[in-house]
Amino acid sequence: MADEQLQVYEDVNEWQNLMFLYRSAIREVRATLDTMNDEFQFIYQYNPIEYIKTRIKTPESIVNKLRRDGYESTIQNMVEYVNDIAGIRVVCSFTSDIYRLAEMIGKKNDFSILYVKDFIKHPKESGYRSYHMHISVPVQTSKGIVPTKVELQIRTIAMDFWASLEHKIYYKFEGDAPEYISRDLRSCATIVANLDEKMLSLNEAIMELEADQAQREAAEAAAAQAVNVLKAAGPDTDDPRKETA
Repeated sequence: MADEQLQVYEDVNEWQNLMFLYRSAIREVRATLDTMNDEFQFIYQYNPIEYIKTRIKTPESIVNKLRRDGYESTIQNMVEYVNDIAGIRVVCSFTSDIYRLAEMIGKKNDFSILYVKDFIKHPKESGYRSYHMHISVPVQTSKGIVPTKVELQIRTIAMDFWASLEHKIYYKFEGDAPEYISRDLRSCATIVANLDEKMLSLNEAIMELEADQAQREAAEAAAAQAVNVLKAAGPDTDDPRKETA
């Protein structure tokens, strides 16, 4: 009995240590994303990130995932085979922001990219679209650095809207929704994709107009400055057309 109690205590302690690592890894990535967003605002006067959501998988969800994949429910299997225990969802305005952020994250020397799944270029059969990055984050502890896995899901507002409703609908049907509902969801996913494409096109057109306007204003300002310089110089006394006293 004492040995069993000791084992339970050790398991609980190991679980708490792991949850500490996952929470710490999320804070590390979140801080990096906030810095990137601030840098964009400083340099380009533009924020690519609309909002960020974070979560830690529940024990029930972890166990269910292990069982679906054919693994025993052990802490070792959880660490090795469940890559999305720590999850961060980054929601952007446009699809171009997604790839720009993914590129910047990939260049971070302290993050290791484990693998990437581009469900934007290659949507799931359900219609789901998002950009997934599985990364390893170095978490500094008193005993040294511990690499910890984090899943990043980067998507647009429209993609997030569709994915949230799709999750709620399938949850109500316990993953077995009627075919007509699945068909309509796929149809809505196509509408969302078209909307994202259209909004990106409009944004690019607006940015082009703003650039043209800024160029015109700069040219007008330069011309006005040249006129002021000529006026300040006064009459040209060397002009032979002027009468001499």
